[in-house]
Amino acid sequence: MECEAVNLKLYSHWMSSCSFRVRIALNLKGLKYHYVAVTASSKSDPEFLKLNPLALIPVLVDGDFVLAESLAIIMYLDDKYPQYPLLPHDIPKRALNFQVAHIVASSIQPFQNMGFLNNFIEKKVGPHEKLPWAQSVIRKGFTALEKLLKDQAGRYATGDEIFLADLFLAPQLYSAYKRFNISMNEFPSLSRLHEAYNGISAFQEAFPEKQPDAVNSD
Repeated sequence: MECEAVNLKLYSHWMSSCSFRVRIALNLKGLKYHYVAVTASSKSDPEFLKLNPLALIPVLVDGDFVLAESLAIIMYLDDKYPQYPLLPHDIPKRALNFQVAHIVASSIQPFQNMGFLNNFIEKKVGPHEKLPWAQSVIRKGFTALEKLLKDQAGRYATGDEIFLADLFLAPQLYSAYKRFNISMNEFPSLSRLHEAYNGISAFQEAFPEKQPDAVNSD
């Protein structure tokens, strides 16, 4: 897809799954953007705190407009740049997309992100419990998603077109495989979706290892 020239900045980190979602949306819509790498230390910089007082990423800057939170950013992009719509017209299917997005964003990702694992699980329980905790949270969420989508999915999560649900699922599946060693034998529908996403250039270009601040972990 040919990229549209717009004045967009994305404050991101290569390993952030929330930023990963937004990168996919930008790529699907063919929107060029300036990538601004954010580190743990730069989150406390006064200039960054002006953009998001919560000191979280992603943050999108579109000209003079500043917006945080991945779902809000994606919906803003979908409204302002309508090429490649990210929600279906069918009302039940739209609701299903929001349900999937919220399962990932509210019931899985917050309880297995590195901040939670390092600042809560490691300190309150112990470092040896970080991986088992994350795996338990992910498996619980994946069990729900597998049941929800097994009779709804087509080529992608909610049919034969890529929509919002796919943007939230892809980063979560990526981290399950790459970071948390989740056995996917119980989740055949999710496994198939993961393979489908890996074959799409807009998703490939958003992969963590493709970002300019990526660190080689080999």
